[in-house]
Amino acid sequence: MKPGVICASLIALSVSAFAADYPVLTDAPPEDVGFNAEKLNKLDRWIQQQVDAGYPGMNLLVVKDNHIVFQKAWGYAKKYEGSHLASHPVMATTDTLYDLASNTKMYATNFALQKLVYEGKINVTDPVAKYIPGFVDNPTDKIKGKDALRIIDILHHTAGFPADPQYPNKRVAGSLYSQDKQTTLEMIKRTPLDYPPGSKHVYSDVDYMILGFIIESVTAMPLDVYVEKQIYQPLGLKHTVFNPLLKGFKQPQIAATELNGNTRDGVISFPHIRTNTLWGEVHDEKAWYSMGGVSGHAGLFSNTQDIAVLMQTMLNGGHYGNVTLFDQKTVDAFTRRSAADATFGLGWRVNGNSSMTTTFGVLAGPQTYGHTGWTGTLTAIDPLKHMAIVILGNRPHSPVADPKLNPNVFVSGTLPAATYGWIVDQIYGALNE
Repeated sequence: MKPGVICASLIALSVSAFAADYPVLTDAPPEDVGFNAEKLNKLDRWIQQQVDAGYPGMNLLVVKDNHIVFQKAWGYAKKYEGSHLASHPVMATTDTLYDLASNTKMYATNFALQKLVYEGKINVTDPVAKYIPGFVDNPTDKIKGKDALRIIDILHHTAGFPADPQYPNKRVAGSLYSQDKQTTLEMIKRTPLDYPPGSKHVYSDVDYMILGFIIESVTAMPLDVYVEKQIYQPLGLKHTVFNPLLKGFKQPQIAATELNGNTRDGVISFPHIRTNTLWGEVHDEKAWYSMGGVSGHAGLFSNTQDIAVLMQTMLNGGHYGNVTLFDQKTVDAFTRRSAADATFGLGWRVNGNSSMTTTFGVLAGPQTYGHTGWTGTLTAIDPLKHMAIVILGNRPHSPVADPKLNPNVFVSGTLPAATYGWIVDQIYGALNE
């Protein structure tokens, strides 16, 4: 063999070995990584009891030491048709796609930002106005400071924006009403601040709507096109998409959510409100009516297998197999606790104090980070134990408990299964440590 061929062969082997440094997920029995299988079986039986008691459906997957060690589906992808039990219910499977709700913030928007920061295309200290022209205070605004806001302020949820202006609901939004994406951007610019920037943390969907627009400005692509082509496809993900019914998926592959559109069983109404059972369309009102199904704060659908790859990418420090999206330095920066509130990283929620018990339980360590979603979704990533948990569910696929008392509490939401932390504790408790 010629010397040049030998060198080429060595380089190829070196690249192959380098790529192998970044683990990809494989299946393994839970006992192989230190779990007590009987304790996991008890959790399995408990979740089934919750489904029998009325929780619509759930998928759970556990990653430990680069292995998928537990994966199961319970209940129904679609149990109701309107307010009535469906004559032909659809059972959930481990392939079922779920509406991620606010986990979209992490697995679309944050992943995109982390990649763009790593590539030097965005700096988190950049002013928002650099990417969104006209992002300035209005003369009539009582609280000033919008034109000085930085991306990091948005990520920390300290920018001053209200939690939910309800842009598509004309009665609530008033002059900020919008059911069109470009109009929504203009309404966001006009949205007055609720509190002086930096004075407190207020979790806000508006923050992530802004971040989605920033990503589109930098990449010159719609958010869904960018993340699907630049993040999900390189990772081999085939079930993580916005607007799944427009991307080749059929309703039986997707978990349904609210029974009577966005009406909360008939007590809410606004222009163009959906009244049919939501099945394959994002539940979130701002994402659907005001953003066409694609927004930085909601709209992404996925299954547990794909989310497992995204969680493993975080555990790997931004890599998966031979794919590099960002690096460990970027992961550390985005998951580091805010000095002002230990439960906020850059977008990621961190298990910084007891206020996060309902999310992460009492057994997860303070280094654990993740996010929740209103539809019944949770991700929890523990870099010290090299473990990650994803719960996907369709909690709003259930009657409203008392529409007049609180239209946002569903019967399923009153069941213990709606408390993610309890499930997380059972998984940590099953470790033989």
